[in-house]
Amino acid sequence: MTVRVARNIPFYVVCVVIAAVFLFPLLWSAVASVQGQAGTGQSQGVGLGNYQVLASFGAGLWHYLFNSAVVSTLTVLGTLVVSTFGGYAFARFQFPGRRALFLLTLSILMVPYATILVPLYVILGLVDLQDSLIGLSLVMVMFQLPFATYMMRISFEAVPREMDEAAQIDGANTFGVLYRILLPAVRPGMITVGLFAFLASWNDFVAPLILLSDGSKFTLPLAVVSLEHESFGVINYGALEAGVVVTAIPCLFLFLVLQRYYVRGFMAGAIHG
Repeated sequence: MTVRVARNIPFYVVCVVIAAVFLFPLLWSAVASVQGQAGTGQSQGVGLGNYQVLASFGAGLWHYLFNSAVVSTLTVLGTLVVSTFGGYAFARFQFPGRRALFLLTLSILMVPYATILVPLYVILGLVDLQDSLIGLSLVMVMFQLPFATYMMRISFEAVPREMDEAAQIDGANTFGVLYRILLPAVRPGMITVGLFAFLASWNDFVAPLILLSDGSKFTLPLAVVSLEHESFGVINYGALEAGVVVTAIPCLFLFLVLQRYYVRGFMAGAIHG
């Protein structure tokens, strides 16, 4: 064992302990979802009984997965479009009230979003979007915009302005500079924003609970909780754990695939700061 490796042993131990702390709940849920337990879909032995119960509940697992995918996709797309243009404007243009408007946008983070869901529900009714996946997506986009706009602003600011000037000398207009030069440069920031928006919308429970009333439009977290208390208020722990595992799989997959861009996105802002 080299001296360098020996010096890094404490670091490795700390990393393993932290990873174990974060992974234990998920591993416990995975084991509990297939382990036999009285009053669940898998009463004894080890099997997929709880997943069968989850798949056949209500409109079906695939239907709720589709609803969650629709909401998450619309949230990601809406967040990326608005925050990219917003971050570009805050980073590259000077206009009256720029700083005040940016601080006002960030101030939304200080408002507990659960406190304004009822007023938002009333507003959605005025535009005929109550109890709809599109209305829910618009609300989720609004909650993601403060962080997303901040993230995109620092991503654009990390790109040297000389690149803009060189493109303009070659004849590119404002949107040409954004599309051809800046968007490829801020791709890690965009992926970070998109990943955050996906995780927030895919896992959110409170907003769908208040904004959706039609059972056929439930997202997966809402359907899992409905299944959990399906019979006389008795908690079906097996189905609950199966739902947790199914909900977590897309999140883990996307994070593992996009983690290098995720790290680059935060590092760009840290280096710029």
